[in-house]
Amino acid sequence: MSLKSTLFVLLLAGNASALHASEAITPEGLEYCTVCHGSQLKGNANIQAPRLGGLSKWYIERQLNNFKQGIRGAHTGDVTGSEMQAMTRHLTPSDISAIASWIGQTESPKPAATLHGDLDAGKTLYQGCAACHGADGGGNKAIGAPRLSGINDWYVLTQINHFREGIRGNDQKDIYGQQMKAAVSMVQSDPDAVNLAAYISQLK
Repeated sequence: MSLKSTLFVLLLAGNASALHASEAITPEGLEYCTVCHGSQLKGNANIQAPRLGGLSKWYIERQLNNFKQGIRGAHTGDVTGSEMQAMTRHLTPSDISAIASWIGQTESPKPAATLHGDLDAGKTLYQGCAACHGADGGGNKAIGAPRLSGINDWYVLTQINHFREGIRGNDQKDIYGQQMKAAVSMVQSDPDAVNLAAYISQLK
């Protein structure tokens, strides 16, 4: 199926009813998302594709638009971000809305922990994060802070380090990314980053 045909079908699929993990159904035309992110969008650590199921529609739309506009994924150190830029290049606003709706309606099991850090130290570091993302990691749409609970711990760790290293959050148009880049200044070392990511992964 050509990209143009795929996007046409994708638009039709955007009106599909909510999908649940037990159904394991992928709307026709959206299969290319599952190639990397897996069935039920539960992620694939082997290729650094995170779990998407459960993320909010508004956040997915923001990130897809950031990739499309080159606000995210332009840094040479962001390999997977560069791949996402290529995937979003030809998407229209309607395409992005349809994809985000599908992702927001798709559920999958919470990923298992892969990091072993000092949870007490991670909890202390998280106090600054909780002001925006919530004590339970549930996020806050009103201030643009996404949900953190239920995201792969290895992906959280990667993003923390990307903000620390300036791989993400450097673009002047990335307001939220710049806020995060400033916020992670409290993470002073690699062990700190692991501890924080490990603590976030166990939030419910």
